[in-house]
Amino acid sequence: MTTIIAPKGTKDMLPAQAHKWHYVEKAFAEICDKYGFKEVRTPLFEHTELFRRGVGDTTDIVQKEMYTFNDYAGRSITLKPEGTSPVTRAFIEHKQYAEVQPTKYYYITPCFRYEKPQSGRLRAFHQFGIEIFGTPNMLADSECICLGYDFLHKMGLHDVKLKINSVGCPTCRQKHREALRKFLEPVYDQLCGTCKDRFERNPMRILDCKSEICQDLVKDAPDMLDYLCDECHDAFEDVKSNLDAMGVEYIVDPRIVRGLDYYTKTAFEFVIDSNGTQGTVCGGGRYDHLIEEIGGPPIPGVGFGLGIERLLMLMDQYGIEIPEPEPVKVFIAVMGDDAKKFGIKLIRELRNHGVKAEMDTLARNIKGQFKYADRLGAQYTIVIGDNELAEGVVSVKEMATSTQTQVKLEDLTKELTK
Repeated sequence: MTTIIAPKGTKDMLPAQAHKWHYVEKAFAEICDKYGFKEVRTPLFEHTELFRRGVGDTTDIVQKEMYTFNDYAGRSITLKPEGTSPVTRAFIEHKQYAEVQPTKYYYITPCFRYEKPQSGRLRAFHQFGIEIFGTPNMLADSECICLGYDFLHKMGLHDVKLKINSVGCPTCRQKHREALRKFLEPVYDQLCGTCKDRFERNPMRILDCKSEICQDLVKDAPDMLDYLCDECHDAFEDVKSNLDAMGVEYIVDPRIVRGLDYYTKTAFEFVIDSNGTQGTVCGGGRYDHLIEEIGGPPIPGVGFGLGIERLLMLMDQYGIEIPEPEPVKVFIAVMGDDAKKFGIKLIRELRNHGVKAEMDTLARNIKGQFKYADRLGAQYTIVIGDNELAEGVVSVKEMATSTQTQVKLEDLTKELTK
């Protein structure tokens, strides 16, 4: 019989890695709380139309990466490929815009994209994200960026670089598109198939193409920054001024355009060199029309997404140590039925007092129980048998030093909870 294995592009999280996930998830939740963000959770799947209208038909995600299927009622359903659109949908559906603004959300969520599995990228992956709805003020953009900066540095990734850009608004972006098409027209036949399709619908996305040929063709292409209207120009200067005041270092990179159609004005990425290749750790930006695009009122937003698997991979590559979980404090070894009953009662008392305690459940002999305690890394081992029960005293052995202390049975819980 063929052994069933996990689908390609997916990965199991085993107990040996679980503490690392708990560590980064707790750290992210804590820093979001300090910044005033509240957690939101959305379903694993949404109506496909949400992503077509939100993410955009010209994106790689919608065109070839979404897991989309029809349910039994014939409705088109998609496993969520990113976190912003579902959170935006929830904001609209529950009329959160009627509350005091701004609304500040954070989320930790699984996402799904059908793409070629590679280092740090999976088809079923997990994402941290934050969103601020309800304010056009550029301080919100700077707050998002600063939170990402603080979190990555807290995780020990001090070599991360922040790159920022402005992708303008629909008005000034139209002028840039015309200039970009004019620049690319002579080399149109040399573009990859995907970029030929982008040429008419969204030529700015050509700047983000991963093809080396396309990257070489656009190296001297017109920069969006040279086409910004006064409002977008002032907004970008405001973001830079805020980041300067926050002490957050940045690099202005006109090639940062992001891969989703909903971005306006601010776009940013945190990048880091990994095995000689510069990769994105976290990215985001402003989206002033997304809420309106998917059926809500004209309310602006800004946020970012950060891949958890990629974060953990980079932390491992950079040798960043994540604290190991606390070992078992007490192992209770027993001999005989009466000792077993006493041990069961004792272990429950210890656990109720916050002590991490274990017993053997395989009926090992006393030698086997000691070996098992050693393998668990137990700090202390107690042997309880008929003699110990009769005398009312047991030996508590400190495994690291092999020193033993005599403790009365009635004092065991008190002594072991010190």
